[in-house]
Amino acid sequence: MGFWDKSLRIVKCLCDHGKQSVRRLADKTGLSKSGVHRLQQAMARRGGYPESWLWETEDGRQWLTRLVVATLYTFGLTRGVGLDTISAFFARLRLESQIGCSPTALRGIMQTLEAMILETAAAWEQDGVAAGKIRDIIGAVDETFLEHLMLVFEDVSTGYLLLETGADDRTYNTWKAVVDQRLAELGTGVWYVVSDRAKALIQLAAQGLECLSMPDFFHWVHEIVKTYSLAIGRRVRQARQDLTHAEEALARHVARASAASQCPEAEARVAAKQAAVQQWEEVQRTYRHHLETLSLTLHPFGIADSLPQTSAQVEHRLSTAVEAIEALAGRHQLPARPDAMKKIRSQLPGLAALVDFWWQGVQQDLEPFVLSPRWREWVHASLLPMVYWEHQVARTRCRRRKAQMRQALEAVRIAFERHPVTLRLAPHICAEWTAWALDRVKSFQRTSSAVEGRNGFLSQMQHNQRGLPKQRYKVWTVLHNFDGHAADGTTPAARFFRRTFPDLFETVLSHIEVLPRARQRKDEVALCH
Repeated sequence: MGFWDKSLRIVKCLCDHGKQSVRRLADKTGLSKSGVHRLQQAMARRGGYPESWLWETEDGRQWLTRLVVATLYTFGLTRGVGLDTISAFFARLRLESQIGCSPTALRGIMQTLEAMILETAAAWEQDGVAAGKIRDIIGAVDETFLEHLMLVFEDVSTGYLLLETGADDRTYNTWKAVVDQRLAELGTGVWYVVSDRAKALIQLAAQGLECLSMPDFFHWVHEIVKTYSLAIGRRVRQARQDLTHAEEALARHVARASAASQCPEAEARVAAKQAAVQQWEEVQRTYRHHLETLSLTLHPFGIADSLPQTSAQVEHRLSTAVEAIEALAGRHQLPARPDAMKKIRSQLPGLAALVDFWWQGVQQDLEPFVLSPRWREWVHASLLPMVYWEHQVARTRCRRRKAQMRQALEAVRIAFERHPVTLRLAPHICAEWTAWALDRVKSFQRTSSAVEGRNGFLSQMQHNQRGLPKQRYKVWTVLHNFDGHAADGTTPAARFFRRTFPDLFETVLSHIEVLPRARQRKDEVALCH
């Protein structure tokens, strides 16, 4: 029987029978008289505050354990708060006499939590693999430089981190070895890979995994933004500054003159600067419109009519928008960037290839059903575009693009509801088709921005804690996979393995039975005697 179990037995006896002598407590609890005496002394040392009685009860002790573990789990592991800060937090809660809350004691609990988290996640992952519901991965690969080089490999459609590991280099051989090992553990393959155009990553997809290697649309648009956005922004800012100076000069002339008509040169200068501001603001609006056109083009459906697109059509429309940006820059004498634009144009075929590749996946799914032309037309022109735009509207943050997508969604939803196939379908059959369409829609992934966001999170955590042991990176991966809840309440692991898992925190908490005892200082021992 542990220390806290003996204390709880004494507290329960006191609550049931009131104050008693040491001998009677020993008889009723089955403990020795000396043990009861020492335990009562310890309880007296812990009872220095009005709320101290609560921690002596069984419910209070359980809640105290939850408080300590939740604080370390939420702030220490998930948010990177240091143990010195957490120790000071517990001291301000007046818990230093109840538990060991020094940084060293808390570090022991943290190590126990880390071990339990990794052990639990490994067991759950094995269960998920054994269920056999994993589909081919849509991989996003990248590397980030922290205390040492980290290789990151994520399934974009579910957000599940398959790999976050330290490496000495980022060559093809290193990537191939770690990815092959991870895929073998999960028993799955890779459908296609989205990445920046690093040579090792292209080789990994084309040669190592033998799948489609798609350029990252996020990086591609960023290249265009870097090419002309700063130049246009500087012109707008300079035009506004010139207008401000001209207006200030006019105000000084007006102050010195009896009427504004006596300073026509200053008024003309203000009018000219206003025209310049309007011109460059219009250039900026046009430029942003072209960028929005690029974003609204790379989809399996046209934004104007929601009809299916081909890779050739998408490539042509993307190329037209890029040419419009170049023409805009030429008309307004912006700095030429031939090398950057050559790189941008070279990636157009790879970006557009995703559209035909996605439609091939749709055809493979539908082939066993042997659909009639009317049913096939319903799936291609009504069901899939409705589910697709609904999914994109929920994910898009830009108000202008969201408005256009919502407009397309409303139009195709009306057509879907009025379609003869929809009207004849039973509700549960329609729900099954919609679930299939949503699963297929989520497989259209054109960016690896989720990995970039993950790299930013790792960098911030690394900065917060000024370097971390390698074990902590593995814990962060598990927390992301099994405790990162989306708006619908699902975790990346639940989406990836297509099954639910118990709550990670509650599972780990159930294995923490005893907290470290408060340290008894020498002066306190002397006072007891």
